[in-house]
Amino acid sequence: MSAAEDLSLAYRPFSLDLVEPLETADGTIASRDGFLVRLVDEADDGSDGAGDEPAVGYGEATPLPGWTESREDCERALERAQEALRTDGPSEALEAVDRQVAARHALSLALADLQATRESTPLYRYLGQGPMVGRVPVNATIGDGSPDETVAAARAAVDRGFTTCKLKVGLRSVEDDIERVRRVREAVGDRIELRADANEAWTFEEAQSALEGFADCGVSILEQPLPAGALEGHADLRAESPGVSIALDEGLLEHGVDAICDAGAADVVVLKPMALGGIDVARQVAAWLSELEVAPLVTTTIDGVVARTGAVHLAAAIPGVPACGLATGDLLATDLGRDPVLIEKGSAVVPQAKGLGVSDVWGDR
Repeated sequence: MSAAEDLSLAYRPFSLDLVEPLETADGTIASRDGFLVRLVDEADDGSDGAGDEPAVGYGEATPLPGWTESREDCERALERAQEALRTDGPSEALEAVDRQVAARHALSLALADLQATRESTPLYRYLGQGPMVGRVPVNATIGDGSPDETVAAARAAVDRGFTTCKLKVGLRSVEDDIERVRRVREAVGDRIELRADANEAWTFEEAQSALEGFADCGVSILEQPLPAGALEGHADLRAESPGVSIALDEGLLEHGVDAICDAGAADVVVLKPMALGGIDVARQVAAWLSELEVAPLVTTTIDGVVARTGAVHLAAAIPGVPACGLATGDLLATDLGRDPVLIEKGSAVVPQAKGLGVSDVWGDR
């Protein structure tokens, strides 16, 4: 895209209620608030046979405390991008939001959606230049309930076709979490992959105990057992782990890929496109990790349908991606529009329409 193109950028705020409030280290989240972005090619008269409407690209900026800039900083960044796009073009607009990752996510997604739409190709093929991909594996996320509640949620997920379940741990004693995982394993059998996510909750000694218990339960991945800053601690845990892979999530933003790989701190690294500044950045990081023989795994930050669908396309552009945390739409009581991604038999069915495949989100079309 060149500066000479007649692109116009508009954005509007939204607030999406969660089905249940989410407790995080930064407080309780009852809704996801952000900005829907629409990029229109005013020079497109629809003469390419796609109809009489100009080509459109959609993006989403949904800031999350502790991961991205604030909502206020995000809005100011989108204002700068709007002006920069008007006067100087897409590259300068991206430069204007380079340090505000949620705003950059929205703009870069809208630009990619627009370009893939122009080329009449699904977004994942525009990103990865690879073969057609029909599905990407996804995991069910099981909250931190009582043992009975955890077992019931895991059974329900398996009944819906999920073959991978990620259990939230770390809010109870290590012994209680091991018991919860043990109960789930007994309930779902050996064919279901179990993972655990501690969200930085433990000391090194607690994480050691958890790894021993989880290994006996056949847990495949333990995500972020220690605080993000504890790079060497994660490396030590990984070196002595009894068969459970170590994943870093918060640690990626803290340290970066090179430091993680140099330390040998992770088998898996979690990619959140909203926190990384866009699916284009996340795609580059995924390729980098794969070269270093670390598995990239895509999750959302409980985003609206535009960003969530973008994350599905990102996962589809990563060869051999493991089950990803993309089945998060049911955490929202309201959404920006119809979800084009069907979650079926433990997989996300990837949209094959041009671009994102998202429509009817702006409200006036």
